[in-house]
Amino acid sequence: MAVRKKRSVSIPPDLDSEIEAAAAEAGMSYSAWLSAVARKEFTIRAGLKAVTEFEREHGAFSPEEIAEADVWAQEVLGPSRAGGSRRRRSA
Repeated sequence: MAVRKKRSVSIPPDLDSEIEAAAAEAGMSYSAWLSAVARKEFTIRAGLKAVTEFEREHGAFSPEEIAEADVWAQEVLGPSRAGGSRRRRSA
């Protein structure tokens, strides 16, 4: 069994309900869902940091490169999950 650290957190009731529903829909425990979402957030942050470092070293991506990346993401993730026309977040 994996080692786990227990925490007590305060969450607004409406957010708690949304987390509970999302976890149930995913077939996960509340804690497992929160852990997965946190891990995803850290993965996104690491990716954004890597892009920032790449652009600092090699220059900003061109609009054409960004459009190509959007097409790739839509093919891999599907239109509902790909960022497509959304603005990139900074790290």
